[in-house]
Amino acid sequence: MQKLKVLLGIIGAVQLILGVALLLFPAYFLSWMSLSVPPTDLNYMLGMLSARFLAYGLGMFFVARAPEANAYWINNMILIQAIDLAVGLFYTLNGTLALETSAFPMFNATAFIALLLLWRPRVGRTI
Repeated sequence: MQKLKVLLGIIGAVQLILGVALLLFPAYFLSWMSLSVPPTDLNYMLGMLSARFLAYGLGMFFVARAPEANAYWINNMILIQAIDLAVGLFYTLNGTLALETSAFPMFNATAFIALLLLWRPRVGRTI
């Protein structure tokens, strides 16, 4: 169970980093990721998206304290990572994104999915 707690902490940290980056310096962060910098009015939506990253990031630290009691949230993170992976594959395969841009986030999503599925608590599984 200790390795699951560490993994949940890592996932929480990644979510917090994404949330802070999109909230405080979205143009720099997107450019650094080799993505197009959107018009500044889209920073409003990126700020709202960052709220979800931040809330989920903090939530993963809470979940890590008692994974058995929070199987729903672990399964929900598996779903989020699966959607992230599917979106990455879609935009890479249709030529919108270069593999150099999407490979690391897709690798992370794949690793998080696999490890969460492998290590999640046996009690309360819903997926």
